[in-house]
Amino acid sequence: MIDRLEFIIALAREGHFGRAAEACRVSQPTLSAGIKFLEDMFGVLLVQRGSRFRGFTPEGERVLEWARRIVGDARAMRADVDALKRGLVGHLRVAAIPTALAMSAMLTTPYRAKHPGVRFTILSRTSLQVLSMIENLEVDAGLTYLDNEPLGRVKSVPLYREEYRLLTSRAAPLGDREQVTWKEVAKIPLCLLTPDMQNRRILDGLLRLAGGEPAPTLESNSVIVLFAHVRSGHWATIMPGKLAETLGLTDNVRSIPIVEPQVTHAVGLVVPDREPTTPLLTALIAEARVLAKILDQPSAKASEASGARPTGDKRRARIEKASTRAPRP
Repeated sequence: MIDRLEFIIALAREGHFGRAAEACRVSQPTLSAGIKFLEDMFGVLLVQRGSRFRGFTPEGERVLEWARRIVGDARAMRADVDALKRGLVGHLRVAAIPTALAMSAMLTTPYRAKHPGVRFTILSRTSLQVLSMIENLEVDAGLTYLDNEPLGRVKSVPLYREEYRLLTSRAAPLGDREQVTWKEVAKIPLCLLTPDMQNRRILDGLLRLAGGEPAPTLESNSVIVLFAHVRSGHWATIMPGKLAETLGLTDNVRSIPIVEPQVTHAVGLVVPDREPTTPLLTALIAEARVLAKILDQPSAKASEASGARPTGDKRRARIEKASTRAPRP
C-alpha cells in the first residue's frame, strides 16, 4: 500500500508517467498498475485519462494529500525506530535559497560535531522549489524566507533577518559613501539574481518603489557568480549583509548599508508540519534554535561594513566558537 502511495507522490512531482516510474525504480506498467489498484480500491478515477499525464481529478488531489501525510508518517516512524536501535544516524536533505546557502554551514557544522553519524545533502533551490520539495517528501527541511510569500503547511524557526547592502568597488559610483538610498541604487547598473528567485522579487519591488525599473546588466541563479563579478571591480550588486560577511569582503569591495527605507526580511528553517518529527529533524530544530540566538544581532556595524577590511572571517570565527560551546539540546 505504501509503495502505491509513493507512485502517486512521484507522479505529482514529476508530472510524467515515465519519469515517475523511473524515480520509483519500477517499470511504467508497474506504476500504472499501482495507480489503477488505488482507483479500484477507492472506486473513483484519480488521474485524468489521456495519452499524457494531464493532472489529478478532485478525488485524486485528495488522495495525494493523504498519500503525502501517510508516506511521511511511515518514513518518520521507520526513522524513529531506527534511532532507537542505532542512535542518531542517517541522511538529512536540505534545500536552501541561494542567499542562505553560505549560512547553512553554521547549522550543519555544529550539528555534525554532536552527531557524526549523520550525513547531509544541501541543494540550491528557489523558495517555491524549497516548499514544493518539502511537500513532495524530496527533502527533509529547507532554508528560506519566512515573511514575504505564503509558506503553506510547515513549521518554522526564524534564524536571522536579511539586511541589504550595496556591494561595489571603492572607485565605482557610490563606492565612497557610508550609506546609500534605494533611489540612488536604482540609478546604477546592477548584477542580480534571476527573476525566479524570491530575493530578486524583493529587490525588484524595492527598486520600483524607489522610482527605478530593474534592468540588470547580468543575471545569475548563483550568488557566487554575482560576488565574483563584484570582486573584479567592474560590477555592483545588492546582497544580504550577513551573506556578504560570510563570503568575505576584500580591500576593493565595500558593503554599504541601503536606507530610506531600511528593509529586512526573516530567513529561517522550515520543516514539515508533522508530529512527531523524526529524531534527525528534532535535533536539527534544536540546533537551529541555538544558531538563532547567535545570529540575533545586527550584521557588521555600518562603520565596519563600509571599512577597508573584511569582517566575515571574524564574525564566522565568533559564530563557530559560540556554536561549539552551545549546550547539547
